[in-house]
Amino acid sequence: MSKSLKLRGALVISLIALSVIVLAPTFAGQSLPQWWTGNFEPINLGLDLQGGMHLVLGVEVDEAVENRVDSLVDQTEQLLRERDVIFKRVERRSEESLSVTLYDQETAQLVTDLIEENYPSLEPVATSSGDGYIQQQFRLSEREVAAIRDYALRQALETMRNRVDQFGVSEPVLQRQSDDRILIQLPGIKEPERAISLIGKTALLEFKMVVEDVDPQKAVEGDLPPGTEVLYERQVDPRTGAVRETPIVVEKKTVLTGDQLADAQVRISPQFNEPYVAMDFNSLGAKRFDQLTAANVGRRMAIVLDDTVYSAPVIRERISGGSAQVSGSFTEQEATDLAIVLRAGSLPAPVKILENRTVGPSLGHDSIRQGVISVLVGGALVILAIILYYNLAGLVANAALILNLVFILAMLSLFKASLTLPGIAGIVLTVGMAVDANVLIFERIREELRIGKTARAALDAGYSKAFLTIIDANITTLIAALVLFQFGTGPVKGFAVTLSIGIIASLFTAIFVSRVIFDFFLERRQIKRLSI
Repeated sequence: MSKSLKLRGALVISLIALSVIVLAPTFAGQSLPQWWTGNFEPINLGLDLQGGMHLVLGVEVDEAVENRVDSLVDQTEQLLRERDVIFKRVERRSEESLSVTLYDQETAQLVTDLIEENYPSLEPVATSSGDGYIQQQFRLSEREVAAIRDYALRQALETMRNRVDQFGVSEPVLQRQSDDRILIQLPGIKEPERAISLIGKTALLEFKMVVEDVDPQKAVEGDLPPGTEVLYERQVDPRTGAVRETPIVVEKKTVLTGDQLADAQVRISPQFNEPYVAMDFNSLGAKRFDQLTAANVGRRMAIVLDDTVYSAPVIRERISGGSAQVSGSFTEQEATDLAIVLRAGSLPAPVKILENRTVGPSLGHDSIRQGVISVLVGGALVILAIILYYNLAGLVANAALILNLVFILAMLSLFKASLTLPGIAGIVLTVGMAVDANVLIFERIREELRIGKTARAALDAGYSKAFLTIIDANITTLIAALVLFQFGTGPVKGFAVTLSIGIIASLFTAIFVSRVIFDFFLERRQIKRLSI
């Protein structure tokens, strides 16, 4: 046996052994040793096979525009104070506009110039006068509004992807759709209610100073000073688990937000043995937190998440380390979820669930069984047809065909790709293409045998002449599959993945593996006539 044949045979045997090792957790499951299942995972099944959640969320991008205008209101007030401009008030007038109320025309022109210089996204709309005041109205440009809406949608998608990744779902699908919608598919999810709560939580973290000289009960009844608001502090009874909400008066102005967080981790309090969330700010946030605590020693600072006060500790001293904590009698699960949403970031706009469907695992089992039956029946018919038409050479093609399926499944497992129903269709199509490659080779060999060539010469000529035709056909199909993967959505991508992997495997088995088998028998048994 030649050295070349030995090396090629060793390569094929090594790949078969590797495929068996990789696929063992898929078929043998928990009966394997821990080191085996720890290094090689079973093939991931898509939502249509193993069940899970299908969500369609609507992002309320209009609120993102409103938040942007509110931010511009605060910035404009600060700018006018810095420039010693006398004004009555700055307020948001509509979803996309704000107004500045002034006392004279000269100041109005100055304000227009300042806003045009510092906030080019604001366009002057109208100027009106009455009751001794001049009111200037500005609105966001259409281009800026479109950019804010687009950014809100993209940021919401990225934030949700970060949350889902930390939740630990294998092969999730998150895609942007038309009409400000986001599609989310979570295969194999075990806690759907927790997932919905985690994904949809706005997680807007704010730090606000508590107003101590206002009676919260009177504030609830409506006696509220300007620039303040009533929020409710969440308190949990550690013995009964009952949640109680206590009113607390805070300044409307947010002194620090969660946008400047660098990390959030769950820790256990050594004093009370309760979980809390420890937060670390980035460099900018740490500097701001240092200034904030230094200026407010002795005051209470409320830590607010989605308009709920989780704690309101007293600032005992200046805090320079850039760290803070959120405590509130959490369960460990609540603290973990809170840390996840804080690390992933707050949503730029609220989301609402437009569609929520749970795919049961029974549907997945039925789909798998039908898909397996289709592959087995189709494969059996192909194998039978090849044997009847190509005699013993058909057995070589069938061996290559079976190895083709083994290599496809092994690569799906190694690459951690999900197997879906469209993916099964891609495997079936690949089987047909692998058969087509063998047919091209065998027909070329037959032609060479008809003109009187020996078995070895006919085999060499058949493979060499069919090679370019097979490569051309498969490369063009591979390009189409890559395009489908790049621009397609969920099911189309599943089809493209298995088709791409299948093309690579079929090229290897049809051209390389089958040739190794032929060469082995021709050298070992000195065959003079091919049964083809």
